[in-house]
Amino acid sequence: MDHGGEEVGGGGYQSKTQSLRDKMKKRRQAIESLLTGEGVANTVEAAGDAAGVPEKKSKSDDGHVKEEVGDVESGGGGAQAASPSTEKGVGGAADDLTALLSMQSAKEREERSQQEEIFTLLSKPTAREQSLLNTFKSADGGGVKEFCQHSTKAECCKVHQASQPCDKLHFVKILQQHTDESLGDCSFLNTCFHMDTCKYIHYEVDKTDVACKVKKDSGGRTSIRTLESTKLVPPQWVQCDLRNLKFEVLGKFSVLMADPPWDIHMELPYGTMSDDEMRRLPVPDLQDEGLIFLWVTGRAMELGRECLKLWGYERVDEIIWVKTNQLQRIIRTGRTGHWLNHGKEHCLVGAKGNLLLNRGLDCDVIVAEVRATSHKPDEIYGIIERLSPGTRKIELFGRPHNVQPNWVTLGNQLDGVMIHDAEMMDRWNKFYPNGYNIAENFVLHPRQE
Repeated sequence: MDHGGEEVGGGGYQSKTQSLRDKMKKRRQAIESLLTGEGVANTVEAAGDAAGVPEKKSKSDDGHVKEEVGDVESGGGGAQAASPSTEKGVGGAADDLTALLSMQSAKEREERSQQEEIFTLLSKPTAREQSLLNTFKSADGGGVKEFCQHSTKAECCKVHQASQPCDKLHFVKILQQHTDESLGDCSFLNTCFHMDTCKYIHYEVDKTDVACKVKKDSGGRTSIRTLESTKLVPPQWVQCDLRNLKFEVLGKFSVLMADPPWDIHMELPYGTMSDDEMRRLPVPDLQDEGLIFLWVTGRAMELGRECLKLWGYERVDEIIWVKTNQLQRIIRTGRTGHWLNHGKEHCLVGAKGNLLLNRGLDCDVIVAEVRATSHKPDEIYGIIERLSPGTRKIELFGRPHNVQPNWVTLGNQLDGVMIHDAEMMDRWNKFYPNGYNIAENFVLHPRQE
């Protein structure tokens, strides 16, 4: 009798053990389903329904001990009571697995360290490059002061929550009797053609900031260093029609820049030249070897590349001028462009012959403010001078604001003929002994003052 009771008791123990194994197996499957993205709720519920025996305590996979109460008749409720804890344990396991997978291995950390070291070495300038940089570096920043991005002093103080504005340059609003501040800023700002009647807000640089800047910089130092061997020739120019001027009188140049009056099929405030007239210009007579900087826009971009090839140049680079307005923000309402408003211009760079240049000193992007029509940024002259310091340079289709030391400027809007170079003066007198006839009954003679 007792023996039979032991057998029954042993069979009940084995049944409970088998049920516990089945229950743990179902839960492991639930955890695997969670990690593989399958439906967790159904799996956990099935595991709870399958466990039909009471259990006092069990240990979860993440090491926490949790109590479970239930019997054969209320097994589902027991599973529901345990599901928040189970989900928490599963979530912790998933986070641990994700953290482990995202960690770098020792090999990956070593490779990353080597890559950073190589990048640092490649980014560091060589001794020769550093010497060039020091040669052309401004002694005091070139007299340049940065504009505040918040425009006015009031806005600057408001943003920084300060009683005093920053040390950068600011703007002040130009408020006239007809100005309506509710309309906001004028799209064209200081390039607006109708400032006298425009009802939008315009700006000017705060004069007190400019006065402080001048006072700080009045130390008597030269702002820009130049090479000791560089001999600066005063600006020279020739008022002429480039279609009939004999370019041989000018001599040879190392650098040539041109901003031609391309016919871009738009109404412009100046005369233009046809495509064939541009192709026929005797540009090759000005250079045996050297660089050419050719400004192009719109449809002239393709024509400019064609002209470079006809004139014997290979296009080697391109400079982009990103236009900003008076407040130093990118222009979005440009006056040119058939399809989109143009906020930039391109300057093609061509080369021919063997060139000795200072490479790698400047970037191919200029961010500068728009001024008068066709007035290109002054930064281009600094880029060219650093590339080829002290050499003869010539600019075609220039205007009075384009004249520069070491440059000869040609254009029909200049004031007469100014020549300082003795050799060039001799050639001029040889080719034009009676003066240069720019137009009918309009003869020009050179002067040297």
